[in-house]
Amino acid sequence: MTPILRFSKYISEHTETLATEVVCAVMQKGQLVVSKREEERATHMYYDLFKFLGDSLLNDSDEVIPASLMEWSKKNSEMQLSSHGEISEIIRRYPPTREILNDIVTEMSIEFDLSVQENASIIKWINSMLDVSLNETLLYYKRLSNQLNEDTRKELLELSAPIVPIQDGIVIVPIIGDIDSDRAKHIMENVVPKISELDVTRVIVDFSGTLTINSDIANLFYQFGERLGLMGIHIAVTGIRPEIVQTIIHSGIDLSSVKSYATVKQALGKF
Repeated sequence: MTPILRFSKYISEHTETLATEVVCAVMQKGQLVVSKREEERATHMYYDLFKFLGDSLLNDSDEVIPASLMEWSKKNSEMQLSSHGEISEIIRRYPPTREILNDIVTEMSIEFDLSVQENASIIKWINSMLDVSLNETLLYYKRLSNQLNEDTRKELLELSAPIVPIQDGIVIVPIIGDIDSDRAKHIMENVVPKISELDVTRVIVDFSGTLTINSDIANLFYQFGERLGLMGIHIAVTGIRPEIVQTIIHSGIDLSSVKSYATVKQALGKF
């Protein structure tokens, strides 16, 4: 039996031991504290990696990258993001992992009398797998982070203009926070249709939680009122600050037909 076949056979028969050795060494070298579940997942991944390496050398497999490596990389990203950890905490684990794997393979290459070329080829393969894993981890982390940011943005949009029923036929739409084009668009495309589905005759739009709007957004709110008016819904505004009034005046929007009150309580008493 050739040295490379003996090397491959040994790996295939001792995958669990090798995987455990790598995980323990990486944790010790990097002074890492991880959960038992994470440690078990890492051990399972390295088990699959060593098994994949052994089988590839024995059977000349056509498979390029073990699926478990990609899945493990994605899980690392998910766990890091869910725990609000930095991606740098994962990245810093790769150099000691690379060093430990290369040391283990080199020691085994000497033990099984592999040639320099064979040893270099295996180390090159391992480094390539780690590069693939790191790249997948970074890409997936970014993808998840972008998705989380988008989900958070949508939640904030929902919270920025909730529809609050207070009496039969009356709802309040409190505008919370500064209004930008995204929020204005959300109100036109989501809030108006929802109001139209309700049995509503009057809407009070409260601006007391808003500090500033620009003329373009003021115009959107004018359209908001007009669209509700076409549905037979009366609209009143409350809590408009002087600076917002100035913005509306300078934008040339005529709000003379819109009832305006200082507070929601006042509007409920007169509207």
